[in-house]
Amino acid sequence: MPNIEPFEKNYLQYEDWFAKNKYAYESEIKAVKSFIPDNKLGIEIGIGSGIFAARLGLNTGVEPSSAMRRLAEKRGLTVYDGVAENLPVENWIFDFALMITTICFVDDIRKSFNEVHRILKNDGLFITGFVDEKSPLGQKYNKYKYENVFYRNATFYSCEQVIKILRETNFNVTEIIQTVFGNPGEINQIQEYKAGYGEGGFVVIRAEKNKN
Repeated sequence: MPNIEPFEKNYLQYEDWFAKNKYAYESEIKAVKSFIPDNKLGIEIGIGSGIFAARLGLNTGVEPSSAMRRLAEKRGLTVYDGVAENLPVENWIFDFALMITTICFVDDIRKSFNEVHRILKNDGLFITGFVDEKSPLGQKYNKYKYENVFYRNATFYSCEQVIKILRETNFNVTEIIQTVFGNPGEINQIQEYKAGYGEGGFVVIRAEKNKN
């Protein structure tokens, strides 16, 4: 089971991070939004408080923390109690699935990706945004993660690792972009994202479900 205690007890601190790091958050929104298809049915897995979904036009999510679900529901979102490894969703339902800063908290990333594959339609998209372990910001987070109430039990992944796991779970990676260049607290304007990975602390991967 995922460790939801930090989110149950510190949900206001979670929300406060996005207010204090406004431009880093807006840069992440801009990058993720570039991959969101128009007029398609999507779901966010690990929707948290809904702070991303509400801005990106998603209405549905899955979240194991009751405190976070309540915040998301206050934003008008429909949120199901569940974990990424066992989604309470039928097969082949969604056009796209979104996971933002979720993979570092799941118990089994491969099982989670297999579940995403199961719930997507045959032409479905999987969009995942995460802190790249090998980026300057990822290295800093990893070094000091035991000082952070949310990240102390997190498992950070490099972009290469995520690409490998996506391919192993029958996804075809089609595009990768990066943003959040520098310390989030020192960013004073919305940043432009750029292709690739290795510099930006936040990476977004767009992958297509393989039909075979």
